[in-house]
Amino acid sequence: QVQLVESGGGLVQAGGSLRLSCAASGSIFSINAMGWYRQAPGKQRELVAHITSGGGTNYADSVKGRFTISRENNKNTVYLQMNSLKREDTAVYYCNVGATLLWGTASDYWGQGTQVTVSS
Repeated sequence: QVQLVESGGGLVQAGGSLRLSCAASGSIFSINAMGWYRQAPGKQRELVAHITSGGGTNYADSVKGRFTISRENNKNTVYLQMNSLKREDTAVYYCNVGATLLWGTASDYWGQGTQVTVSS
C-alpha cells in the first residue's frame, strides 16, 4: 500500500544540525498531512512537527525556532531540518503520513524510525 523510507539520522554534537527525510511510495492517490514524531527511552511518543497539505505547520514548543518541517509534494517527501540540537532531542524519530490510496481508502502510515543521538 504505502511504504515510508526515512533517512538522515545519526550522531551529532550539541549545537549541531541534522536533516531528516521521509519518502512515501506505493499506491498513493494523494498525500494529506505529514509529520514527525519522536520517542525517547522510557517516554511516550510525542509530536515534533506537523505540516498540512496546504503547507500550514505547527511545532512542539520544545523545538520552535530550532526545527523546520517542509515537504516536496512532487516527491511525496517530508523533511525535518533540526538546528541547535540539544541532548534532550535524542530519540527515535518517526515520520507519519496521511495518504489516500488509489482505490479511495485513507489511512495513516508510519516510518520505521531513525535514531538521532545528540552528545554533549
